[in-house]
Amino acid sequence: MTVSLVLTVIGPDRPGLVEALSQAVADHDGNWLDSRMAKMSGQFAGILRVSVPGDRAEGLAETLRALSPERLHVVVATTVGEASEPDSRQLQLDLLGSDRPGIIRDISRALASRGVNVDELSTSVESAAMSGESLFRANATLHVPAGLDLDELRSSLESLANELMVDVTLDAP
Repeated sequence: MTVSLVLTVIGPDRPGLVEALSQAVADHDGNWLDSRMAKMSGQFAGILRVSVPGDRAEGLAETLRALSPERLHVVVATTVGEASEPDSRQLQLDLLGSDRPGIIRDISRALASRGVNVDELSTSVESAAMSGESLFRANATLHVPAGLDLDELRSSLESLANELMVDVTLDAP
């Protein structure tokens, strides 16, 4: 039986971190499947999913946890099979506006209160081309319950966007 391990990793950035992770996976006959990794403020952070033969999973988890002396903190979660998605539709949310605290909190609250799941979220702050003001950008992949009225969701997000003074679009991917 093959199991999936979902790993979160964080540590001071330096060359060789991905190699150390991938070598540990390979040494345990694992397969690197999905990952998102980035350097932020001098830290290397990521999440990844690997598959590994069931009898090798605990050994891989121990090897990964042993990377702590290299100042790489690894958390391992084991899953068997894939979680089934309830009947839902996938949508893409894009947001752009002046940066200020609370944007993600307010948008995620509106989504969660309607049973919308955030599958993937990417955010950044960048300078506006002409004014140089800080712009906040967010892109999210959402799973929306099949019974949710999309017009009502769009309307509520547009109303919230007006309060936050941001532009929000919600479309099929």
